[in-house]
Amino acid sequence: MLRLIRRVAVFGLAVAGFLALVIGGLVANPVSRTRELRSIGDTVRAADRNGMPPLSYFQARDGTSLAYRRYPARSSQTSGAAILIHGSSGSSVAMHPLARALAERGVESFVPDMRGHGSSGTRGDIGYIGQLDDDLADMVAHIRAGGTALPLTLAGHSSGGGFALRVAGSANQNLFTRTVLLAPYLGVKAPSTRPNAGGWASPDVPRIIGLSVLRSIGIVCCEQLPVIAFAVPEGSARILTAEYSYRLLMNFGPNRDYRVDLDAAKGRVTLIAGADDELMLSAKYPEAMQGKANVDVRILDKVNHMDVVSTGAVVALVADDIATR
Repeated sequence: MLRLIRRVAVFGLAVAGFLALVIGGLVANPVSRTRELRSIGDTVRAADRNGMPPLSYFQARDGTSLAYRRYPARSSQTSGAAILIHGSSGSSVAMHPLARALAERGVESFVPDMRGHGSSGTRGDIGYIGQLDDDLADMVAHIRAGGTALPLTLAGHSSGGGFALRVAGSANQNLFTRTVLLAPYLGVKAPSTRPNAGGWASPDVPRIIGLSVLRSIGIVCCEQLPVIAFAVPEGSARILTAEYSYRLLMNFGPNRDYRVDLDAAKGRVTLIAGADDELMLSAKYPEAMQGKANVDVRILDKVNHMDVVSTGAVVALVADDIATR
């Protein structure tokens, strides 16, 4: 019996030592930064930011004030309402051209700074995986309490598009009548995903794997550590989020296998992307969507990743689709 106890104790110490080494390695292995991806920055800088409304705030269930911009419909007849989700590293500013175009078409739009971005919460981090889903439900409740009773469309760009698909397959899907995915990031298992998003993202793969292993055995530890960096311009920290923690990365996008979300999505889904997308393999989107009857895929010629939310003529096509279908 004593021999068995000693063996168990030695094994326990060995496991504890191994976990200590893993955690130490996670802490000691920093995320590496990458140089600016100019095609993204140039398209964003060329976008028209005139008429941007000021930030408003709503209170999430944890008491945090989260920022958003509201775009009242400018048309004499309001035809609907939409929540627009920005992409990785961005904020509500990135969705201004599309929100303004929708307002001109009679669609009242609400554009949050997702928690961990812009003026919402701690930059680059959230409190737990699933908090963004809770925040979105809280935002819808805030919108409804403010008197907006119109059917809601959820539209997301890039990582925000992946997050929108996550929502479309979740318990929150009934909050929306339609989901629009704009050049969505569908995760590493999707055929439409380029390695490292074409140079936009620099993931710390060992740290991601280590934290995933710890979570799989029930140890939730160190998930506030940064695990991915983005190719944002130098000196842009005031407006952009350069790095994500593990828990933000795992929440702001689809689930690990996007097909779980896709199969669970019962509502109408539209995917719109550009044929010249430099972050995604847009020609693979039809394959990624598996020919599902409730999913419509549109690929626009001579359009890049940011054009769908930044460039006037392309934004007009996207806004027409959201406003009229």
